[in-house]
Amino acid sequence: MSLVVYNTLTKKKEPFVPLETGVVKLYVCGVTVYDLCHIGHARSAIVFDVIYRYLKHRGYRVTYVRNFTDIDDKIIKRAQEEGTDYRTIADRYIAAFYEDMDALDVLRPDLEPLATENIPQMIDIIRRLEEKGIAYKAGTDVYFAVEKFPDYGKLSGRSLDDMMAGARVEVDVHKRNPLDFVLWKGSKPGEPAWDSPWGPGRPGWHIECSAMGSRFLGPTFDIHGGGKDLIFPHHENEIAQSEAAFGAPFVRYWLHNGFVNINNEKMSKSLGNFFTIRDILKVVHPEALRLFVLSKHYRNPVDFSDEALAEAERALERLYATLEETQIRTPQEIQGEKIAEKTLQDQDKELFQKIAGFPEAFGEAMDNDFNTAQALALLFELQRSTQRFLDTFGRKTLKGPAAALARKAAACLQDHARILGLLSRSPEAFFDEIKKRKVARKGIAEADVEALIAQRTKARREKNFQEADRIRDQLATMGVQLEDTPQGTRWRVR
Repeated sequence: MSLVVYNTLTKKKEPFVPLETGVVKLYVCGVTVYDLCHIGHARSAIVFDVIYRYLKHRGYRVTYVRNFTDIDDKIIKRAQEEGTDYRTIADRYIAAFYEDMDALDVLRPDLEPLATENIPQMIDIIRRLEEKGIAYKAGTDVYFAVEKFPDYGKLSGRSLDDMMAGARVEVDVHKRNPLDFVLWKGSKPGEPAWDSPWGPGRPGWHIECSAMGSRFLGPTFDIHGGGKDLIFPHHENEIAQSEAAFGAPFVRYWLHNGFVNINNEKMSKSLGNFFTIRDILKVVHPEALRLFVLSKHYRNPVDFSDEALAEAERALERLYATLEETQIRTPQEIQGEKIAEKTLQDQDKELFQKIAGFPEAFGEAMDNDFNTAQALALLFELQRSTQRFLDTFGRKTLKGPAAALARKAAACLQDHARILGLLSRSPEAFFDEIKKRKVARKGIAEADVEALIAQRTKARREKNFQEADRIRDQLATMGVQLEDTPQGTRWRVR
């Protein structure tokens, strides 16, 4: 099956055919760095991280560009409030952005340009537009004349006449049309400014991505991504200024992720109903947040709640628990053994066939417009089949073909989960991280738990089972769950 994507520009699914065979040029709008990132930023970052991972898994040579808007009214306002300069604010929140993205296992793009590093390219595009009579100076600003671009509105599906009818009266009397948008802003006293043919100033927001996209990927490239909130006016304006300047199609495929809803309302800072990534990661594991985001198709809205996050973490624990049990109950040396396929199939025909058909089924799900919800459903089906196979042996250590089949299932599970950025840790590391979070939330002292487990182990060794049971019950009241294994007693926090 070939990869099919939903193109916002054409409003339909289309076979994905890049400009150059085997090569994908991908641009995603980055953040404006004036504050900490929230879950809406996390969703966009995770969605396009998975798209990037999957394209590379499929064998494409991908150039992924994601920008930083490091000069903007909000950045300037924050700097003025703190009595510092815009660069200090931008650098602070770029560093914070990287901390958050690293915590979420979001891969770094190939290029991450800053807007302020690309002002000459922006000026060049504005000059092209001015020479063509599509841009004009009004006061100290330069505007794009939307009526000069006949295709304006083709991405959002809005007609120019309808937009004109609903346009509000603009304060700037110099604008020829209330829909015209700014390309260059003349500087105000005390603001950062760069020299330009139109006087000192700074770029408008929309021109940034046109300049960086064309500079690093060419005047026409394959995929442009971002949240649905960017379709209009940001991406609409990008198309207008880019295609008017270069006389070529700007982007072939436009991909947009859906909103995050809080209590059935779109999350936004203006409504005050947003949560920072850091707030969320105090409560749940980073991979649980990834799992939550990917549990819905990227174009659909996702409803945020504490229970949804908690369920995502419980589901993630099931995946890791199966991996852990497989590792514990199968000898390491089995990985290097060569065992005939027929022998493996005889161990459990259903599990063997599920493993054999998994790459194709997973690929079909992801090839259908990156359907991570379906891909996750397949992962959990494989996890349940693997766990069922393990359970048929009770608590015994698996050997020979049975061990080989269990490890084959676990490897298949982990290899495909990692395409989604999941199961990237060892089970030991994961459960240790989970334990530390839960211990901190419940106020449990790890040293006290370990001491009680040592006492219980001693009691069991001395066949004082009444005392061992009493200690188990005491730990249970603390929220601590014990599991006795051949390697010793493990404990987790419920």
